[in-house]
Amino acid sequence: MDMTKTTDSAIHDTVREHYANAARQVATNAAACCDGGASTALINDAWGAAMYQTSDLTVLPDTAVLASLGCGNPTALAQLHPGEVVLDLGSGGGIDVLLSAKRVGPTGFAYGLDMTDDMLALANENKAKAGTTNVVFLKGQIEAVPLPANTVDVVISNCVVNLSPDKDAVLREAYRVLKPGGRVAISDVVVRDAEPGEVREIPDTVRHDVGLWSGCVAGALEAHDYRTKLAAAGFAEIEIVEVKRYSLDDITATDCCSGSDCGCAPGAMTAEGLTEAVASRFTSAFVRATKSSPAPILTSLPMMATAISACSCGASPVAGECCDDKATCCGEESACC
Repeated sequence: MDMTKTTDSAIHDTVREHYANAARQVATNAAACCDGGASTALINDAWGAAMYQTSDLTVLPDTAVLASLGCGNPTALAQLHPGEVVLDLGSGGGIDVLLSAKRVGPTGFAYGLDMTDDMLALANENKAKAGTTNVVFLKGQIEAVPLPANTVDVVISNCVVNLSPDKDAVLREAYRVLKPGGRVAISDVVVRDAEPGEVREIPDTVRHDVGLWSGCVAGALEAHDYRTKLAAAGFAEIEIVEVKRYSLDDITATDCCSGSDCGCAPGAMTAEGLTEAVASRFTSAFVRATKSSPAPILTSLPMMATAISACSCGASPVAGECCDDKATCCGEESACC
């Protein structure tokens, strides 16, 4: 499929089927993906569960670990606190939602949002296996979050923003649902700013390759574009930190579930123009930003105004509102005007 000729709906459909297939492979012990079965599926050193501490993984159901298709660990990035409300955009099999629920504790809550029925079914199975009660998985698209405004303390996401055909809408929605002072903590594939002498433009043949799009590569934003879009959505304190610089092997690896139907890491996918130099522009990155708190509303007049007594003519002692005879207003013109 040529991505230049597809609609947003077609991109959603392609991505949905790609990740539905990944969920089905986990649900069937990943036999279709790896000869080694579920014990090795969906994990390599550049993507997936390798991004997490072993201590995190041991408390989760195996099927949550196996369905980890991301490029980082946003739950560590977010520095979650007890009692917070968390939303995971593109929650997949639920690994980051379950870890978030554990970190925010029984007084907190974690939502997962995904558009893929197979992933939602897998996530709810993992929730039941983990015995987690402060979690709800919602069906929907990350460009239109089914939650009210100002209800979430933290928005996280793991290698999903790059999959959206409308990233501006995603970031606007993240801003909308966050409470004032809330924050985003996103792990994502980002095209780092080019260094002197490096390839500056990602070839159109890479950008328009459907396999590389579903594999979290072709749709990745340039770092400067990411900053611009976050700022346009209203965010402040924007920071993008490179975590891992990908190699061509990381993007085109053929081992196990870095294969073409297994989530991020497109695997066995090549595109004209995808060279080592181009591949090295793609990185795993942490993206942080904050929704500014509104300025406090003044509940009284400024000090200077409140210190002035009312005008003798009954007018308010505010500039331009004194009585006509300014000489007699509060004794002298300067006191009012």
